[in-house]
Amino acid sequence: MGLFVSISPMFVYNTSLNMIELIGIVAAILTTSSFLPQAYKIYKYQDTKAISFAMFAILNSGNIFWLIYGILTVQYPIIAANVVTLLLSGYILLIKFKNLVNGKDG
Repeated sequence: MGLFVSISPMFVYNTSLNMIELIGIVAAILTTSSFLPQAYKIYKYQDTKAISFAMFAILNSGNIFWLIYGILTVQYPIIAANVVTLLLSGYILLIKFKNLVNGKDG
């Protein structure tokens, strides 16, 4: 009877920052910021020939689901990381698509 009774920590928001949350925040900052150099380079040169459209389309789809998950489970580091990642990788995908349509992607 009590086998399946538990409270999942993802549904309980604790206002104090613990080590697990800190690890999540650091991971979110590092993985999200990894898109900055690529987004800047594409912004500067508008060159997306070496970028895979399929990879960024799949990545953005996954980030949308992570964002939904973060919202539904009220996990602010997941929400913030995926909003920023969607902005950066969405920009890359948009420029890639624009270059494909305009024939600039060789």
